[in-house]
Amino acid sequence: MRAIGLRLAAMVALATMFMLAKLAGEAGVSVAEIVFWRQGMAVPIILGWLAATGQLTAIRTRRLRNHALRATTGTLGLCCNIGAATLLPLSLGTTLGFTAPLFAVLVTAFVLRERVGPWRWTAVLLGFLGVIAIAQPSGEAMPAIGVAAGLGAGLVVAIVSFQIRDLSRTETPIACVFWFSFFGALLAAFLLPIYGSAHGTREWLLLFSIGLAGTIAQFLITSALRFGQVATVVVMDYTTLIWATLYGWAIWGHLPSASMWLGAPMIIAAGLIITSREHFLSRRVSPASALDESATRDIQGT
Repeated sequence: MRAIGLRLAAMVALATMFMLAKLAGEAGVSVAEIVFWRQGMAVPIILGWLAATGQLTAIRTRRLRNHALRATTGTLGLCCNIGAATLLPLSLGTTLGFTAPLFAVLVTAFVLRERVGPWRWTAVLLGFLGVIAIAQPSGEAMPAIGVAAGLGAGLVVAIVSFQIRDLSRTETPIACVFWFSFFGALLAAFLLPIYGSAHGTREWLLLFSIGLAGTIAQFLITSALRFGQVATVVVMDYTTLIWATLYGWAIWGHLPSASMWLGAPMIIAAGLIITSREHFLSRRVSPASALDESATRDIQGT
C-alpha cells in the first residue's frame, strides 16, 4: 500500500508538471527553457539531499558516456512530452505517452530480433487502433505536429527503457536520475541563447514550479519501487490521465471527445497486457530480470 500510495502521488506531481508546462508555453516560454529548468533544478536538489543523508557516493560512475547518451535520448523525449502538452489537450497528450510499451515491443522484435508472442502483438495492434481513434476525431482535427510529438515521446521512452536497463546493471537508480538531469540541463543550456527570453514574475514562478514538480515526481517514482513490485505499481501510472483530464477541464475547459473515450481505454488496455505479459515472462526467465525492469521504470515518465 505504501508503494501504491507513493506511485499515485508521483502521478499527481507528473500531471501537475505538464499542466504547468502548458501554462508556461501559452505564456510564451520556449520548450528549451522549460526543459532546462525542469532538468537544471533537479541537480542541486538531488545533490543537497544526498549530501544531507551522507550518500554522495551513490552517484559515482565510470560510465559517463553511457549516461550522456541516455540523457540525450531522454531529453529529446522530454521535449516531445512538453511539446505534446503545449499543443494538445492535456488528456490527449498524456494518452499518447502511454504508447511507450507498444513501441518497446516493436524495438524488441525488429531491432533486438527477440521473439514476440501473439499476446504482445495483439496488444500492439489494439493500442495503435486506439491511437488512430483519438488522432482522427469526428470533430475538429488535432494538430498533426502535436500528435507527432506525443507519439515521438512514446517511441523515445521505449528506446530509453533499454538504455536504462543496460545502465541498471552497474549504476544505482539515483545515479541514473542525477546524470540524466545533469546532462539534460547541459544540452538544454546550449539552446538558451537562441530560444531564451526575458520573463515576468509569473513566468519565473511557473518555471520554478515545473522544476520542483518534476523533481518530486522522480523521487516518488523511485521511492515507490523500493516498497512494491513493478507489476503492481506501474498500473498506477494510468491515473495520470485522470489528473490531466481534471486539469484540462478546470483550467482550459477541455473535456475528452467521444473518440478519446473510445481510444484511450484501448491504449491503456494494450499497455496493461504488455506489462503483465513481460512481468510474467521475466519471472519465468530469471528472478534477477525483475530488478532490471524496476530500474527501467525509475525515470521514464519524467
